[in-house]
Amino acid sequence: MRADAARNLDAVLQTGARLLALDPGTSIAAIAEAAGVDRRTVYRRFTTREALMAAVYTAKLDACEKVLAQARLEEAPVAVALHRYAEGIITVSRRWPVDLQQVQEAAASDRLRRLIEQLDAFMARAVRDGAVRPGLPDRWARSLLVHLTHIASHEMPELTPAQGADMVTQSLFTGLGPT
Repeated sequence: MRADAARNLDAVLQTGARLLALDPGTSIAAIAEAAGVDRRTVYRRFTTREALMAAVYTAKLDACEKVLAQARLEEAPVAVALHRYAEGIITVSRRWPVDLQQVQEAAASDRLRRLIEQLDAFMARAVRDGAVRPGLPDRWARSLLVHLTHIASHEMPELTPAQGADMVTQSLFTGLGPT
């Protein structure tokens, strides 16, 4: 792909992610205009809004998978892996603000399920390693982690990803009580 075509595709995908997160009914024409490209350019690559949406979800899933791999959830110390994960996911979520829970495509849903399973396994490891207390309801720690990273990503834009990861890690491990 030519460099200008790659830039245009990236602009369309990122603009699409931002606009579709705000309004899932956003038209391709509106996305093209906001991305600074001709709508025919978008239609050559994506014949429908659903195809564009699928490409946005794929891009976000690709980025999330990369973050989980780089966090080294299975072998890095729990606190280090958690911080790497949170910092990476905050960055990804800000770049690709669409909600993966809205994925309709079976292959994308399977990828999302595998990511969630990796997080559940990591949180089970955190319990085994003593970083998270045992006896919590199933999926509690992972759900809290997902919600905390969402808050840091979208409700606290003044935080850098590293600061957000600090807050996520501290909140998950020590709660909100005095340190």
